[in-house]
Amino acid sequence: MNKSIIQTADAPAAIGTYSQAVRVDLTVYMSGQIGLDPTSMQMVDGIDAQIHQVFKNLAAVATAAGGSLADVVKLNVFLTDLGHFPKVNEIMADYFSQPYPARAAVGVSALPRDALVEADAVMVTG
Repeated sequence: MNKSIIQTADAPAAIGTYSQAVRVDLTVYMSGQIGLDPTSMQMVDGIDAQIHQVFKNLAAVATAAGGSLADVVKLNVFLTDLGHFPKVNEIMADYFSQPYPARAAVGVSALPRDALVEADAVMVTG
């Protein structure tokens, strides 16, 4: 097994005991991203801005790993209000094109830093 850690200043620094992503051979496991601005480390305001920031953060990690969001094969989305799911679908179309990755959407009671949305991903490169 060839394991390496992915780290980029273009996405928020890890705020716990985890890595932004871990590559094992051609597969990259990206940690959950919330709507933190990587420069200020402050949460962006509102659900639309948070969804956009989540996908920007995932894209930055994907780029650091040598890929792009087009290489994502699995996406997990966590929402504190499933009523925001249509917004996720709408905004996701700005970042992903067909064929879309497999995806799960889960309603949760709370997220770190009072985020409204979080997403993690699995990407395959090469």
